[in-house]
Amino acid sequence: MYDTAPIPRDIIESMKHDFCLSWSNPMCNKCAAKGLECRLDGNGTESQTRCFYIPNKDKGTESRKLVITGPILGSFLLVLISIGIYWFHHSNKTEKENQMKIKKFLEDYKALKPTRYTYADLKRITNQFKDRIGQGGYGIVFKGKLSNEVTVAVKLLNNFKGNGDEFINEVRSMGRIHHVNVARLVGFCADGVRRALVYEFLQNGSLDKYIFSADGQRQSRNLGWEKLYDIALGIAKGIDYLHQGCDQRIIHLDIKPHNVLLDKNFNPKISDFGMAKLYPKEQSSISMTAARGTIGYIAPEVFSRNFRHVSYKSDVYSFGMLLLEIVGGRKNMDVNDENSSQGYFPEWVYNRLNREEDLEMENVDERQSKMIKKLSIVGLRCIQWYPVDRPSMNKVVRMFEGDKDLVMPQNPFASNDSAKRSSTAPSKVRHSSLDIISESD
Repeated sequence: MYDTAPIPRDIIESMKHDFCLSWSNPMCNKCAAKGLECRLDGNGTESQTRCFYIPNKDKGTESRKLVITGPILGSFLLVLISIGIYWFHHSNKTEKENQMKIKKFLEDYKALKPTRYTYADLKRITNQFKDRIGQGGYGIVFKGKLSNEVTVAVKLLNNFKGNGDEFINEVRSMGRIHHVNVARLVGFCADGVRRALVYEFLQNGSLDKYIFSADGQRQSRNLGWEKLYDIALGIAKGIDYLHQGCDQRIIHLDIKPHNVLLDKNFNPKISDFGMAKLYPKEQSSISMTAARGTIGYIAPEVFSRNFRHVSYKSDVYSFGMLLLEIVGGRKNMDVNDENSSQGYFPEWVYNRLNREEDLEMENVDERQSKMIKKLSIVGLRCIQWYPVDRPSMNKVVRMFEGDKDLVMPQNPFASNDSAKRSSTAPSKVRHSSLDIISESD
């Protein structure tokens, strides 16, 4: 900080003879305050102190600082840049994943609600109607696939009189139903005279092919009685939902094995709502002037002129007939079986159980025998002549899920009433009584 002038030679010589030389430090406070150096001029008095600037004095120190701090700062900036790149890439990837997730949800949600398709859409979905999987009086069913990989069954309806009412019934009924045991209506087509219904595809087809076949040989043995029991319970839950679980009560009016479809796990789903009726829950029944349903499953009040009022108990009757067909492995009203030793199967079942005799089932253990008996008793309770004597489907579900032994109901066939006898007669007789009723609504 201090800089002085050279010492004269005579003074140095004097120092050899023990002279002591001293001088005062220059007064550099003023220079230091200005950031400058100072020195003495002349004889070293304060008045001769001079301030001056020494360039590049701190250059080495500053260079060393830069050498030390440069790599640290560079590393820090590199870390910040890396973090920024990672965050941008990760956030962009997450945003894309969220967009894909939302897109998939919207596609799936759209599939949950009935969508209106054009005929051109159906051609695309079914690959020009290439894969036919079924055919009946209602039309032809084709297998198809939606853009979101959902497999569907497209039912092209025949263009005949009355088709419009059945089409409206089915779309109106199915559009408000969401239940595990009811087939889901994915969409519909009303493109000019072309009409179609698009359902979820159910791999194992209808229940009837597992109960009986064209040659009368039972195929349901492959399912086992445990699975058949679960199927019956699932159907009961589905019908109970139609009767109690919707805003309006829905009467199916055509419950039968052919209208029960099975998914890949053999879970049952009720389908075909072309005959369905909707009415408020607070209303006990509805008036009908024409029979609806399939011979062998129609409740007496549906086809009889003496009743003219039907309720959800009509479905209970049809379900009871379905149960007895599961037990017997044959159609209750099959004309080809009229001369068999069992005669009219539901009545034969009642008589056997009423006498506490078994139902002549082969290769069943005690547990399975109890299942068969419960299926039979529930079926007999459901086919009672008067609707008031039939249980609700909610009670049927409780009977299936309960462990108690069921009590035999009253005989649904014991009556001298001629009209009642006609309802349990062979199908040819019952069919003639239906032919004279004109179709109106």
